[in-house]
Amino acid sequence: MAPGYAPNLMSYLFGSILTVTVTDNVLLSLLTFFIILFFIIFFKLILFVSFDYEFSRTKNIPVGFINYFLLGLVALTIVLSIKVAGIILIISLLTIPQATANLFVKDFKTIIFSSIGIGLSGSISGLMASYYFNIPSGASIIFILIIIFAVLRFIKLLLNHSKHSNKKLSRQ
Repeated sequence: MAPGYAPNLMSYLFGSILTVTVTDNVLLSLLTFFIILFFIIFFKLILFVSFDYEFSRTKNIPVGFINYFLLGLVALTIVLSIKVAGIILIISLLTIPQATANLFVKDFKTIIFSSIGIGLSGSISGLMASYYFNIPSGASIIFILIIIFAVLRFIKLLLNHSKHSNKKLSRQ
């Protein structure tokens, strides 16, 4: 509403790597360090609260505090990541790598490390695609992550189908 100020709303919706400043990188790095430290220190409590809320309450674990603190970290992550991936796409960036890792892995710790690897490889591949095809970085990152998810989901379906076929053959 200020005279002479014309914000680029598309960069907030879809993100633009060009709008990221050194301050944004420092803040994201500090947030990343803090989240890693928090998970290292409170991993067992987070695990208890995530998978058995009622049992955690009976053991006097501060369930409300942990839930609200994790929600606050998610909100802070979204706010600091809007410039890179955009408000529309950041939710996908926070969920697709975990959903992809969960296709083959059921252990919480393994899901964490697998989703980090999937997210990192999708982000690097998306940035490269963005550079070579001159398309928005946020959209290309999410598109690559969706392709990774779809391919791995298809592979899992094929593996499950072949497993069921082998069971039928062994019974005969």
